[in-house]
Amino acid sequence: MVQQDGPAGPVELLSIDQERVTAEWIDGVSRSLQGRISKAEVDRELRELYGALVDGLRAGDEDARGDGFSEVRALLTELSRNRARQGFTPSETAISVLALKQALEPALRNGSAEDTTAYLRLARILDDLALLTIEAYTRTREQIISSQASQLMELSTPVVKLWDGVIAVPLVGTLDSARTQVVMEKLLQALVDTGSEQAIIDITGVPAVDTQVAQHLLKTVVAARLMGAECTISGIRPQIAQTIVALGIEFGDIVTKASLADALQHALRRSGVDLVTRQDGGR
Repeated sequence: MVQQDGPAGPVELLSIDQERVTAEWIDGVSRSLQGRISKAEVDRELRELYGALVDGLRAGDEDARGDGFSEVRALLTELSRNRARQGFTPSETAISVLALKQALEPALRNGSAEDTTAYLRLARILDDLALLTIEAYTRTREQIISSQASQLMELSTPVVKLWDGVIAVPLVGTLDSARTQVVMEKLLQALVDTGSEQAIIDITGVPAVDTQVAQHLLKTVVAARLMGAECTISGIRPQIAQTIVALGIEFGDIVTKASLADALQHALRRSGVDLVTRQDGGR
C-alpha cells in the first residue's frame, strides 16, 4: 500500500544528520563482521543500499516487497549471497540491515511523537528487508551444499585402472539412485577412455545390500555390458551373501567374488593373462 510521508516521515528521518547515521551504521556492521570484510567494502555496500532505500521511500512505497524497493532487494540479495559464500552466519548477514535501526535511535531522544511514528514505520520495513536477506542467504547456502555434495560424490566414486584392460570402481558408503548414476557415468566413460573389456565393481565398503542397492548394481552391470564389457562384483561378504539369499535377490549370470583380489584374478584370466602359481600357493 502506498503511503505519503507526513511532516516527519521515514525519508526525513533518514535525511536528518545523514552522514552521522551512515557512519554509525557502517561502524556497527563492520564491528559485527570482526574485520573479515574490509571497512571500505562495507562502506561501499551500505552507502549504495542507503541511497536505494531513500529512493524507494521517496517513491512513496513502504512495502519492502513492492516495486519501489526492487533496487534495495537486488542489492540485499547480492550482499546475502556474498555473505553466504564467505561463511558468515544468517545473523551476521541480517545485521547489515538491522544495525541501521540502532544508528537512528539517537535522533529520537529529543524527537517528536511524529519522529517516533516515522521510526516505527521504517523499522517495519527494515525488519522485512532483514527477513529477505535470510531467505536469499538460505537459498545460496542450499546451492553451495548441493554443489559440495555433488563434488563429494564424484570424489568418493573413483575409477582405477588395475591392469591393461581391467578397471575397478571401489564403492564406499550407501549406494542410492543419484550415486548409482554417477557410478554408471564414470564407469562407462572409463571403459571408453581406457578401451577396457573387464570391469570390477567392489562393494567391500558398502555397509548393506538390499533390493534397491542390488537393482542399482544390476543396472550398472547392464550398462557396462552394452558397452561390450564384462562386469564382476566383488566384496560379497558372508553377511551380505546371507542377506541377498534371504531377500531372494537374483544376480543371474553376473560373476560375483568374495574379494577384490579374486575378482582381479578372474578378470585377468578372462583377458587372457597367464597367471603363474608360486610354490607357496600364491600368484
